[in-house]
Amino acid sequence: MFTELSDEQKQLQDEAIRFAKSLRTNLVEADRTGRFDREGWQRCAAFGALGMPIPSEYGGAGLGMPKVIAVMEGLGYGTRDHGLLFSMHAHLWAAAMPILLYGTEEQKRRYLPGACDGTIIGGTAASEPDAGSDVFAMKTRAVREGDGYVLDGAKTFVTNAPIADLFVVYATLDPALGPMGITAFVVEADRPGLTIGAPIEKMGLRTSPMAEVSFAGCAIPLENRLGREGRGAAVFESAMEWERGCMMATCLGDMQFLLEQCVEHARRRRQFGKPIGKFQALANLIVAMKVRLDSCRPLVYRIGWRKEHGKPAILESAIAKHHVSECYVASARDAIQVFGGYGYTTEQQIERTLRNAIGSGLYCGTDQIQQNIIARGLGL
Repeated sequence: MFTELSDEQKQLQDEAIRFAKSLRTNLVEADRTGRFDREGWQRCAAFGALGMPIPSEYGGAGLGMPKVIAVMEGLGYGTRDHGLLFSMHAHLWAAAMPILLYGTEEQKRRYLPGACDGTIIGGTAASEPDAGSDVFAMKTRAVREGDGYVLDGAKTFVTNAPIADLFVVYATLDPALGPMGITAFVVEADRPGLTIGAPIEKMGLRTSPMAEVSFAGCAIPLENRLGREGRGAAVFESAMEWERGCMMATCLGDMQFLLEQCVEHARRRRQFGKPIGKFQALANLIVAMKVRLDSCRPLVYRIGWRKEHGKPAILESAIAKHHVSECYVASARDAIQVFGGYGYTTEQQIERTLRNAIGSGLYCGTDQIQQNIIARGLGL
C-alpha cells in the first residue's frame, strides 16, 4: 500500500517544503507571546493549502487524501511554526470538511470559498469542561424554537476561537438520547449570544490561539443546521479519519526535520577529540529516531490509501494516531538529549518541538481513546 511517494505526490511535497521554508522561522518571541501569523495564514491560502481537499467548484484543489498527506508532511518538514499548521488542521478537518460532507449546497457555497481563500477562519466547538474524551456527554443544549434553535452552554479548548469567523458547534437536543441527540450547527462568530473568552495559555503550539466559547440564548436559524437532527455524532466522526491522518503527517515532517538536525549536529559537535556521533550511546538515540520515523510513515499513508480506495480507515487512523504521537514525543525528547544543554535552551528551538509534540497525545482524541478504538476494532 505504501512503498514510496508517486511522482505527483513527490512534486507536491517538494513544492510544499519550498513554500513552508519561506514562512517565519525564528519563532522564539512569537511562541512566547502566542502570536498567530495572520500574514502566514493568507500566504497558506494563496499557496492553496487551505483548500486542498475541497472541490474546485467551491474554490479548492480537490486533492485526494494521499496527496494531502504528502503535502502536509512537506509543510511539517518545511516550517517551524507548527502552531500555524495546527490552526490549519482545525480549520480544514473540524470545520470545512464537515461542511463539505454534510452541508447543503447553499451552505457549501456560502462558507467553503471563503474557507479556501483565507477570508473565513473556522473552528469547532465540541469539548466541554465535563465532556472531553467523553465528548458525547456534552451538556450544551439546542432547543427547537420557531424556525430555528436556541443554543445554551459552554465549550472549551476551542482552537482558533479568538480569530475564528465561524464554528461547527455540537449540541444535544436531549441528554437522555446520548449520541443520538447530538446535532451539529454552523454558527458565525458574530452571532448574538455567542461569547469568546480570553485566550487559553498552552504548553506548546502556542502560535495557534485557543479559547472558551459560550452560548447564552444564541438563536440559530434552521438553515444553519449541519445535517439532520441527531446526526451530529456522524458529522463529528466523519472528519476524524482525515484529521488523524493529516495531522500525523505534519508530525512525520517534523520528525524528519529533527532527525536531520540531530545527524548534522552529531557530525559537527566534537567532544573528547571526536564527533559525538562516534559515541555509540548517542548514535543509538539517532538510530532510534530513524526507526521510529520509518515505522510511522507507512501507517499514516495507509489511511490515505484506504480512503482513496473507498475503504473505511477508523481502525487504521487510530493505530497511526496512537503510534505516531508516542514516537513523536520520544524522538523530540531524544533530540534534546543529542543537543545536550543547547537543546534545552529556547534559542536553539529544539525544546519547543518537544512541547508541541506532547500535545499530539491529546488532540484528535487522547492516546487512551485511540487504544479503546483499536480494542473495539479487534472485537474486544
